Amino acid sequence: MTLLSRNELRAMINRDIPLVEKMIDTETQLQPNSVELTLKSIETFSNAGAVDFDNSERETPSTVPIDFDDSGWAQLEQGTYKITFNEIVNIPLDLAAIARPRSTLLRCGANIGTAVWDSGYRGRSESMLVVHNPYGFRLKRNARVMQLLFFNLHSELAEGYCGKYQHENL
Repeated sequence: MTLLSRNELRAMINRDIPLVEKMIDTETQLQPNSVELTLKSIETFSNAGAVDFDNSERETPSTVPIDFDDSGWAQLEQGTYKITFNEIVNIPLDLAAIARPRSTLLRCGANIGTAVWDSGYRGRSESMLVVHNPYGFRLKRNARVMQLLFFNLHSELAEGYCGKYQHENL
């Protein structure tokens, strides 16, 4: 696998079906080796979830939205949150993606937990935000919070992702 560069990412963003759409500012969000995703919303969990082997008993927990103040900020206490991104990701069958939090989040005592973005996935993704800092963390609406890295696969897949989260939040 090879990591896509800024020039390759820019070309794929400018296609008929863009790799990433609904970006706030493409040039700012386009990094040397990634595309930065921005914060659309924050939610807190209100009950437990469950995961089993075949997903027949899978349950995602209910959530409650956290409001931003008049200046667009949310004050988060130490804890775990679900975040949703502004951008829509369209991963072709010859790519896959992984994500890392921006280093500034880590320096503030917060982290983002992510999963793999499989070939064929399309949607407005969600991730887990964990605030470890005992003093909390302030986060502004539309903040650049995560870097999505795209990798070329050795060959194109015949069939891509077709799970529960396909077309999420569209």
